[in-house]
Amino acid sequence: MNEYAAKLIMPNDPFYPPLLLEIPNPPSRLFARGVLPIPSERTIAIVGTRKATSAGIRIAEEIAAKLAAAGFAIISGLAFGIDAAAHRGALKAGGKTIAVLGNGIDRIYPVSNEKLGLEIIRSGGTIISEYEAGKPSLPANFLARNRIVSGLSEAVVVIEAPERSGSLSTAGHAAEQGREVFVVPGPTNHQNYRGSHALIRDGARLAASADDILHDLGVMPPTEHKAATDDLNPEEAVIVSALRNAGCGLNIDRLVELTRLEPQTVNTAVAILVLKGLVKEGNGIYELWNL
Repeated sequence: MNEYAAKLIMPNDPFYPPLLLEIPNPPSRLFARGVLPIPSERTIAIVGTRKATSAGIRIAEEIAAKLAAAGFAIISGLAFGIDAAAHRGALKAGGKTIAVLGNGIDRIYPVSNEKLGLEIIRSGGTIISEYEAGKPSLPANFLARNRIVSGLSEAVVVIEAPERSGSLSTAGHAAEQGREVFVVPGPTNHQNYRGSHALIRDGARLAASADDILHDLGVMPPTEHKAATDDLNPEEAVIVSALRNAGCGLNIDRLVELTRLEPQTVNTAVAILVLKGLVKEGNGIYELWNL
């Protein structure tokens, strides 16, 4: 199928994002261009002002790149400023990014971001909208769009939100939807951070870096992964290699079979790998944390 053609996704479709089904008013339909999101992939939104400072844009790109490198698909609204920087950061890291439009799926708005939107599609990302082709970009549509940005994500990161910012709307939706809200702080006298600091006072998590966000979400940053993998004994290294080559979760019996180690050795090594934060366990299945 043409990657630039729009696909219709209904709530009963297996590709309909499961996180969206959890929100109070999920879209009755979605239109998507590009590679359809994998329902099981981890997602995080990055939002902020359109009138971002150069420092805010740099921070957004850096945080997006590190979160993408850790395995998160980056969600944003393809607007000027922080949104566009978040998408670019994910692309620079070779990660996936998803843009949510506030207008018809046939047109990328603003027009100046059309090149970026097409790059998102070509890179294996997705452009999503609840609006059919031809729907204009009305102000109310963007407010409604914000609930989808947060609804698609397990957490929302706010970077540079003035007192009257659409990103505050996204943060509000996130709180109502039970999502984590992280806020990057800034100078106390800068107008671009007045809304951001109000969110922190209201209970949002302060995040000074991408590492803060990853730790709070239970994910070890890639740099720490490397340090941990440099300190593996031979048995642990063999198990990590087996899990990486398998590309999916494995139970103990399958790990014993693949590594040819004794069951007790595998059990002990896997337990240590879990403690190191390199392996996660669920229902007796072990898999790597974003290695």
